[in-house]
Amino acid sequence: MKFDATDRSLLKLLQNDSKQTTKELSLKLNLSVTAVYERIKKMEKSGVISKYVALVSKENVDKNFVAFCHIKLTQHSQEYVVKFEKEVATLEEVLECYHLSGDYDYLLKVLVSDMEAFREFMVTKLTTISHIGSTHSMFMINEVKHTTAISV
Repeated sequence: MKFDATDRSLLKLLQNDSKQTTKELSLKLNLSVTAVYERIKKMEKSGVISKYVALVSKENVDKNFVAFCHIKLTQHSQEYVVKFEKEVATLEEVLECYHLSGDYDYLLKVLVSDMEAFREFMVTKLTTISHIGSTHSMFMINEVKHTTAISV
């Protein structure tokens, strides 16, 4: 989909606060409410806007221990990859999972309350997934930048 300057501005405004009304957006963009509504609907229909979510503060829900886990599988067969991905997708502690090139096969972003909860997650959930050859974990010291906004 091609974006003009107004589309870019609209996406920036929505990514900053998607609860803004079409009237508020129309005033900021100097467009009619109908024009804003139609642009949003067009972006939703085309898949540019895939969904709207509420971003929850980790600290306010006692889930501020962030770990990154590198995973190596024992084999790289389609069966092992599909099985691992299906199982890891069910783990609520895993916020993100990426299939990688390089020394490790996967990178997981894990969110739990503390080190004890992370250990429990590793022992009772992650390492029970078959075909994991090894894991390597790192822990977040400080979040320097975190955004969900994509520049267009």
